[in-house]
Amino acid sequence: MTIRTFLAMCCVLLSTAAWALSPFTIRDIRVEGAQRIEAGTIFSYLPLKVGDTVTSEKAAAAVKSLYDTGFFADVRLESDGDVLVVVVQERPSIARIDINGTKAFSKDQLKDALKSIGIAESRIYDKSLLDKAEKELKRQYLGKGKYSAQVTTTVTPMPRNRVALTFNIVEGEVAHIREINIVGAKAFKEKDLLEQLQLNGPNWLSWYTKNDQYSKQKLSGDLETLRSYYQDRGYLEFAVESTQVSISPDKQDIYITININEGEQYKVSDVKLTGQFVVPEEELKKLVKLKPGDIFSREKVTTSSKAISDRLANEGYSFANINAAPEINKENRTAAFTFVVDPGRRVYVRHVNIYGNTTTRDEVIRREVRQMEGGWYSIEKVNRSKERIDRLGFFSEVTVDSPPVPGTTDQVDVNFTVVERQTGQIQVGAGYSSAEKSRVERRDQPEQPVRQRQLPVPERQFRRHHPDLRVDLLQPLLDGGRHRAFLERV
Repeated sequence: MTIRTFLAMCCVLLSTAAWALSPFTIRDIRVEGAQRIEAGTIFSYLPLKVGDTVTSEKAAAAVKSLYDTGFFADVRLESDGDVLVVVVQERPSIARIDINGTKAFSKDQLKDALKSIGIAESRIYDKSLLDKAEKELKRQYLGKGKYSAQVTTTVTPMPRNRVALTFNIVEGEVAHIREINIVGAKAFKEKDLLEQLQLNGPNWLSWYTKNDQYSKQKLSGDLETLRSYYQDRGYLEFAVESTQVSISPDKQDIYITININEGEQYKVSDVKLTGQFVVPEEELKKLVKLKPGDIFSREKVTTSSKAISDRLANEGYSFANINAAPEINKENRTAAFTFVVDPGRRVYVRHVNIYGNTTTRDEVIRREVRQMEGGWYSIEKVNRSKERIDRLGFFSEVTVDSPPVPGTTDQVDVNFTVVERQTGQIQVGAGYSSAEKSRVERRDQPEQPVRQRQLPVPERQFRRHHPDLRVDLLQPLLDGGRHRAFLERV
């Protein structure tokens, strides 16, 4: 039986072409042309199997299903007697990605950006993604204020149906802010508002501060700073209505216009607390900084909410939620605030974990911890523990976090992570005296074994004529303090 071609390559999008054929029952299926992709993978996407009857419609659906995987540049179905032959031409894979000319970003950062749109080493090469890749790289540079960045791509074929992608980047210069205008400011001078912003126009310190270099992230931060400035001074309904960023034709100068609506200044008419009080209400009221008659301040609202939350956390309610709900009277320009207290579940500490210590033993750190395992969680004790560990002097950094225990609603672990610093010393000196004439000294003090246990610390001092050995006993915790006892000198 001569080989008959049932279907040609799938056309773009949903179009397929098929030839009429006499139906037949599939006795076997054979794959031809596959190099990297396993036959089993192709069979998993093929909607035909042994025993099925092939028709033109089923063949067209099968070609479309395989083509839609994105693995193949061409798919054909042929018959060899009652054997269905699947002929594929694989798309090349990306063997290597090279990025040249980047200074503002590391190559790994840009490769991660490319990966987010589907371009990465070992993935299937899709020519349609190249334009998207160039736009994504330019978008990264726009965030750095480099509006004149240029990206060109070179595709180099390689053996075994692979390609190498090379992105050549010309970063260009950072666009500098020429002018910032704030439109709509009435209550405050524009000059005073501009002083609050991180971004600014050129001045004699711009070469050092870089505050005239535009960045989208910096602008977002400045808009939030502007909002806080107004809301901390009573302008509860302040809003940034729009921002316009325009660039000169040579892409070197940027002009920023910020349009704002100040609204009216509000005073506080009343402050109440409601909800579930696991701590006496009068005690919580003392933590509220916002008082009737005060000009509204968002900072005071935030500080009050945090103070109440921290107070509840000291009683074990580490997931308390404090919501300050305003009731605005626009006619009188006043706002009444109700702090809704939701303590949540009381939680206790399952484990206190120490991470990052390689020289210092756990017990040296744990004796500084004031938060006990099995006890109610207390943010005050946790913070106190962090301070005491930091004061040991053995660590350059101490961090703490309290993640919930998976599968529970009332347990947390307290994790202290430390970064150790070197405490050993070597001192070298030279001098002159009437007794010893010229003198050369070297003093070695090894890393303190107090990190491990309470042991004598030898200090060796080498002189030309009088070598000394000094042994100190370090008692890290004795009656709440630190004591150094001199033992012996030879």
